[in-house]
Amino acid sequence: MINIYDLWFSNLQISNLCKIKLLDKFENSKNLWNIKKEELLKNNITSKVLEEILDAKKKLNLEKYINYIEKKNIKLISFKNDEYPNILKNINNFPAYLYIRGNIDNLYDDNVSIVGSRIASEYGKYVARKISKEIADKNVNVISGLATGIDKFAHLGALDSKIGKTVAVLGTGVSDEEIYPFENKRLFERILENNGTIISEFKLGTKPEKYNFPLRNRIISGLSKKVIVVEAKEKSGSLITADYALEQGKDVFAVPRKYKFN
Repeated sequence: MINIYDLWFSNLQISNLCKIKLLDKFENSKNLWNIKKEELLKNNITSKVLEEILDAKKKLNLEKYINYIEKKNIKLISFKNDEYPNILKNINNFPAYLYIRGNIDNLYDDNVSIVGSRIASEYGKYVARKISKEIADKNVNVISGLATGIDKFAHLGALDSKIGKTVAVLGTGVSDEEIYPFENKRLFERILENNGTIISEFKLGTKPEKYNFPLRNRIISGLSKKVIVVEAKEKSGSLITADYALEQGKDVFAVPRKYKFN
């Protein structure tokens, strides 16, 4: 059953780091809901955060979220929850909350991430799908970002296997209406149908804003033991994922673009 206090707190328009600090200080979202304004002021809470906490109690309509979450069997867990994957707590700015659809157990395994160019060559797509299937055949789950290009074929390779599972980390909310890009709607559905997992740190209703995707990438690498980058371009999201992985002490492997020489 959904924790109404977590649902309220995860929807606040404050930074992820601020949520983590508040949850650490006050132990849980229920305490934050019940705390008096005077107590918050004593703890040097900024006026902006204080206003958001107090206003959200009055204005935020959670009923629409609760109905959808229950209908779609969505989990919402905080980093205080026992179900939160410990591997994520080892990264900088780990998500305060995760919205999860599908099999949460996939987040606890020794996963491998495969990411790469959205504008991939046929060779790149082939290699991503082949490597993904071979990894999944070893009963290792494949994580990617549900983007076009390499991400899509990484997910497809894991689905080809029928052994390992695939996890899609989104830069939007996890509702059906927020699937991005929409052309991957059927892939989104297949992941859930095949015991896979869809996750996001973003609340329901979050649109595909440009700045969400670099944030999403730290989770892709954070959940993985190793990261494979296929046909990444300079200054691409894939290289951001690789940078996160190196910062997190993960092994990073690269598949370059195939060139033809005369």
